[in-house]
Amino acid sequence: MIEINAKIRETLGKKVKTLRKEGIIPAVLYGIKVKSTPLEIDYNEFEKVYKEAGESTIVKLKTGKEGKNVLIYDVSRDPVTDKFTHIDFYAVRMDKLITTEVSLVFEGESPVVETEDGVLIKNITEVEVEALPTDLPREIKVDISTLKTFDDLIHIKDLKVSEGVKILAESEEVVVSVIPPRSEEELAALEEEVEEKVEEVEKVEEEKEAPTPEGVGVPHSPDVTSRDVGKEPAEEKEK
Repeated sequence: MIEINAKIRETLGKKVKTLRKEGIIPAVLYGIKVKSTPLEIDYNEFEKVYKEAGESTIVKLKTGKEGKNVLIYDVSRDPVTDKFTHIDFYAVRMDKLITTEVSLVFEGESPVVETEDGVLIKNITEVEVEALPTDLPREIKVDISTLKTFDDLIHIKDLKVSEGVKILAESEEVVVSVIPPRSEEELAALEEEVEEKVEEVEKVEEEKEAPTPEGVGVPHSPDVTSRDVGKEPAEEKEK
């Protein structure tokens, strides 16, 4: 089992910014009958573990001599740098079924894409599954080489998973398909439609810029303000 080390975190609130500058990610551990515990994780160690485990593989979270089986339940990233800024670990019971999202990995080559310039349409890129923690798949592979014509489809029922894994989706839901490329007539019609819309926008802009006739007053509307009434402030993660 993959392991990751953690320390009990004493730095809380806005002060966690100092931890991030030192290469430490603030985290929290919680779960059924597990007291919420603030933690800190070495950035480089977590980055390696996350690449290997993702969010659907059980990880042994060690705080000193103690260890808990957990899922990396959620991660937050900086919108600019894409670096990890916070981690949620969820403690699981190994004898209880759990549900989580598992990514689909598309493999192989579709003959109709290769020979007839078909366009591959991925309707689903992840599925929710139910399983015991030890049975959770890291990913589910989808072989697109079975898509030999434009009529061929891959459904949820076609996905191959181990016996202890249940996919929580309609069996007939389409996962991936291939559609024909656009014809020259369709492309020409689409280009014409775009040009018409551009002309409409330009016309509206010209009307807006037209000078107001002399002597015609411009109606004045009083400023109007609005407030959100009865809304609870959204709970935010530590920043």
